[in-house]
Amino acid sequence: MATNRFYDLLAQGQSVWLDSLQRNQIESGELKQLVTTVALRGETSNPSIFEKAIVGSNDYDAQIKTLAAAGHNTLAIYEKLATDDVRAACDVFRPVYDESNGGDGFVSIEVSPRLAHDTQGTIAEVKRLWQTVNRPNLMVKIPGTPEGVPAIEQCLYDGLNINITLLFAVQAYEDVAWAFVRALERRAAEGKPIDRIASVASFFVSRIDTLADKLLSDARKTEKDAQRFQELEDLQGKIAIANAQIAYEHFKQIFSSERGLAIQAKRARVQRPLWASTSTKNPAYRDVIYVEQLIGPNTVNTLPMETIHAFAEHGVVARTVDADPQAAHDIIKRFKAAGFSLDAVTAQVLKEGVVKFDQAFDQLLAGIDKKRQQIAGGR
Repeated sequence: MATNRFYDLLAQGQSVWLDSLQRNQIESGELKQLVTTVALRGETSNPSIFEKAIVGSNDYDAQIKTLAAAGHNTLAIYEKLATDDVRAACDVFRPVYDESNGGDGFVSIEVSPRLAHDTQGTIAEVKRLWQTVNRPNLMVKIPGTPEGVPAIEQCLYDGLNINITLLFAVQAYEDVAWAFVRALERRAAEGKPIDRIASVASFFVSRIDTLADKLLSDARKTEKDAQRFQELEDLQGKIAIANAQIAYEHFKQIFSSERGLAIQAKRARVQRPLWASTSTKNPAYRDVIYVEQLIGPNTVNTLPMETIHAFAEHGVVARTVDADPQAAHDIIKRFKAAGFSLDAVTAQVLKEGVVKFDQAFDQLLAGIDKKRQQIAGGR
């Protein structure tokens, strides 16, 4: 696998994190190797990822058997498996964390999706997971729902590293970015250190195009006007990237503002935008489109292995995320002029995202429970 493209991304100020977490990858040494071969700087997990790893392999069966024999219920078994894996991955990335003085090398674990609209429940679970994993390069994922924002601020104020997930709308991104600034302002005002608190704002990309493209495609089916038909076609595959590029513009504005600069003067790091959901869902599009169009300083892109392989083979590295901000605004204006609401799109994909994570969590627990029963029955 070619390595120069990933080191070139690093030179552009972008870190690549692996959007996957599997025990065999850790135990085989593959994950450690990826830190070198593709300049991997971190890793993320979620219920879907854990379901694939735990239910889709035999790697965890022995531990499930031990935990079941000890009387642990399905939820407790899942948490033990997940926190053990995350802790081990944190140890793999610890040299990256140390070499970057706490700037990179993070591994993320998610709070229960059932807490997406429960502020106090989220805060309690974040603290519990932080203590259980007990690694300085852990990040706990909190959804960027309205109820999640005060939990994000409180946990950052408490000195914990937070990965805000399920961000689709620019306004939602702004809300969590300012929550980060407020948390560090509060700590600094009390004389508490802020130089080692890390946070990323996970802004989802391809899911926007999945819905926007469907709306555009449906409209084309009944469009009689040739010019409007062409406009609807031209907008396909462009809304998600434009939306993310505008979010990056807001990132730069917030952290170059008086308040943003003030906390940096006290050695705070910026809260980096993380591009999530960046594998290409539409086979008609370039398979690395959501990597190539969002490259720039102080960003993270979290990629599954297939996208890492694709980018290693034919990815093009250039600073693109802020190459033409006006073009991004023009695309969104054209989308609205064509009769569509970006706010409605982002609201729908957020709602669907929370439901999908909840369903994935239920599916994960059901899969573990089935395994537990099979192992107990000697099958």
